[in-house]
Amino acid sequence: MTGHHADVSAELVTYRDLAQDIGRARIHTGLRHGSLVRPSRGIYAGADLDDDDRVRALFMRLPAGSVLGFQSAAARHGFGVLGSDRIHVIVPTTAAKPRIRGVVAHHAVLTVIDPVLVAGVACAPPARSVVDLARTVRRTDALPVIDAALRAGACDRDDLLVEAERHRGLRGIRRARHLIPFGDPRAECRQESQLRHVLIHARLPVPEPQVWVDDEFGDPRYRLDLGYRCRKLGLEYDGGSHAGREQLRADRTRMNWLAAQGWVMRYFTDRDLYGSHAGIVATVRNVLAARPCLAAGSHPATRSCTCAPDKSTHNV
Repeated sequence: MTGHHADVSAELVTYRDLAQDIGRARIHTGLRHGSLVRPSRGIYAGADLDDDDRVRALFMRLPAGSVLGFQSAAARHGFGVLGSDRIHVIVPTTAAKPRIRGVVAHHAVLTVIDPVLVAGVACAPPARSVVDLARTVRRTDALPVIDAALRAGACDRDDLLVEAERHRGLRGIRRARHLIPFGDPRAECRQESQLRHVLIHARLPVPEPQVWVDDEFGDPRYRLDLGYRCRKLGLEYDGGSHAGREQLRADRTRMNWLAAQGWVMRYFTDRDLYGSHAGIVATVRNVLAARPCLAAGSHPATRSCTCAPDKSTHNV
């Protein structure tokens, strides 16, 4: 943004400008009768507004050069896997952080290069949003952000590695830079990514996301959240969404069929994922140790599954 009114809809107007146009008394009358709305302090409009309009109204109160960032920018770019009930903005370091209810202001430690306009609002670019989040959120949420951005097609690994270089020396960048190569667009939910990160952190072989198991005719039969094809070990996160007799029957049929094909399945819940990870790590490590490798890396879809941990992996 180049100024307070840049890229803001003409329907939005400041109190000062509106008072000069129609007078203060008519402003108060319009608010009482509903012909005027106030989407943000000191900003008015003559019609009902959507969320984009409310964000644009907020930006009329922010310092010039401010952009949406972090969770808010990620959501606009299509990978809002980390929810937030507040609006996150990045403001220039030369400006004081605004104190506005429902807004989290971050000083731009690095200049935001080439902001992207989304619905008329300037946002930090996708790669910048990913790296900002990956280096500042809690450790288990970093990989879900990377996976979600890759899945959305908002950026690729090369974009992220280039952006990470710009953040060299900043808090948390070592962790972010390490996790970027593990990003995988096949991951379909936050918990699957978190489970994969637990195993990466423990220096175990990295499982493949969304593994299809074929039937005897070579047709895909069932899909697993995570799997080691070379060991026929499947891992799944059980979020408690399975309910009802019919679903239970389908689940049992699936479990029995996979067992008949030689697959060993292990299931984990929120208690495992959001408590101590020792149980997850011990369970997977013990099964891997007990099952011989059939043909590590032979399947064309297998990218990271190996029989031995990556010795370059650090506990980050």
